[in-house]
Amino acid sequence: MDSPWLSVLIPTYNGELYLPVALESIVMQGDKDIECIVVDDGSTDGTLSIVAAYQNWLHLVVHQRKQGNWVANTNYALRLATGEYVCFLHQDDLWLPGRLDILKSLINEFPDVGFFLHAAIFIDEEGHAQGLWRCPLPPAPAIISSDMLIERLLVQNFIAISAPVFRRDLAIAVGGMDETLWYTADWDFWLKLAAAGPAVYDPRPLSGFRVHSGSQTVRRSASLKEFREQLEIVFHRHFSRWQSEPSRKSRVRRAALFSIEANTALAGMIHRQAFNLLTLVVRFLALGPDGWSRYLTNSRIWERMSARLRIFVLGRIAWKTRYARGHG
Repeated sequence: MDSPWLSVLIPTYNGELYLPVALESIVMQGDKDIECIVVDDGSTDGTLSIVAAYQNWLHLVVHQRKQGNWVANTNYALRLATGEYVCFLHQDDLWLPGRLDILKSLINEFPDVGFFLHAAIFIDEEGHAQGLWRCPLPPAPAIISSDMLIERLLVQNFIAISAPVFRRDLAIAVGGMDETLWYTADWDFWLKLAAAGPAVYDPRPLSGFRVHSGSQTVRRSASLKEFREQLEIVFHRHFSRWQSEPSRKSRVRRAALFSIEANTALAGMIHRQAFNLLTLVVRFLALGPDGWSRYLTNSRIWERMSARLRIFVLGRIAWKTRYARGHG
């Protein structure tokens, strides 16, 4: 392939459980003019055998690079990419039918834009849809100003990592992803792209974000101190660079700092660590009407929590059913 229009960056590590579904979702797009760059971090399961099985179906570039850092391997894949546009696909996520056709149409319609994103769906371990994950942006495909995107992203990362497509030269120009951030590297990267120019958002869900207990971000978020630090680093880095009137910045700051508190509390809840719910409620009430609206709209908290709660409840029911059958 001389010049693919898209490079798909796929960092892998022991991904045999979900990787076939991710690769199959690329095959089903029916687009031969893309390359998939797989950078494996020393898998000890069948990951590389699965990748090899798709050599006849996809244009694959495969590298083994043991780093213990998915962000570093993603940057490595970015440096190898030859497509004009780039996107990420993690081994446990997937694309929905027609994604690439829609994105190519948007790129043709808005040729001067370098950053495209769309809604996603939450999926469970079995791949069943469990909720919609939208962005708090105007619902029709149209140009989103850099200022609007930054303002709303500062409150919460509302972009699924499998959603955006962006120009490769733009990604390189902003420095790629910050390899010191294991949890918030994507949020930091979206804010850097947003600062570089406008974006286009399509409200149709075109990818699936899998929620499961084995994901790296879930496992590593058990360290709440480090988790909070990652959130604070990204917020303060980009808030300080954002040029806006002081009153507006003050309102965004209050909602964003509460969002960090809420995300840390939710991580504590997942890992069954103590947190002060009353203090969190008091801080939310102190935000006032503008803060309530800003936080609830931009954080997508209901979508994020309802999908995870549904997945948890269904998982518990399935576990109890299997247990009852085994002891019946």
